[in-house]
Amino acid sequence: MSDQQPLLVEIRDNIQIMTLNRPEARNAVTLEMAEAMVSALDAFDANPSLSVGIIVGAGGTFCAGMDLKGFLQGKRPTIPGRGFCGITIQPPRKPIIAAVEGYALAGGLEVVLACDLIVASREARFGLPEVKRGLAAAGGGLLRLPHRLPYHVAMECILTGDMLGAERAQSHGLVNRLTEPGGALDAAIELARAVAANGPLSLVASKRVVNESVDWGREELFERQAAITNPVFASQDAREGAAAFAEKRKPVWKAL
Repeated sequence: MSDQQPLLVEIRDNIQIMTLNRPEARNAVTLEMAEAMVSALDAFDANPSLSVGIIVGAGGTFCAGMDLKGFLQGKRPTIPGRGFCGITIQPPRKPIIAAVEGYALAGGLEVVLACDLIVASREARFGLPEVKRGLAAAGGGLLRLPHRLPYHVAMECILTGDMLGAERAQSHGLVNRLTEPGGALDAAIELARAVAANGPLSLVASKRVVNESVDWGREELFERQAAITNPVFASQDAREGAAAFAEKRKPVWKAL
């Protein structure tokens, strides 16, 4: 058994970088990796000094999906209540960015779709090849992809199992920023810093409203939004943001 850690965690200022670390297997997800991801995301959400997370793959590729050897041994890399790789059912409360080099396939694409922002190399490839294996993209691919791409483009990916190039993905709005090969992580860090410069309570509340409001009735939209956003307006950080603007300085956030 290898002593290699399946997930590497690095803190840079207020950004947490999580690296899928099985490059010899194109970072295919094992149960151990999924368990490590749950621990990393819980620590990320619980740490008030962290504002943004990044998920990246080691060795020039993002993730080829589920580790099939583990699957054949009955070890599916899905955590109850948390989903594939510990993220697809319950992503973190805070914003998270996928930095994609190489392939993001099957469960790998489903991890990407669980993120809020996507940065990709021009040579990156996305796909849900489950139908080619007699399986189904049950880790969120069937649920999320038709809401991120035009219906017929999404259905082509889902029903053929063929890959979608990064440039076409960006043209349809799936990818936020394209980079040259090898530049996805640096560009993701740059984007993360732009996000992390903002109020941490504002970021969490904004993400929560966007994600939860899809299930709200029209007549209750603003009432339910207010329950989430009113505490932000009443926070110390809101006063700090206004004071910093008036005083022409950078705000010092306390997540309070």
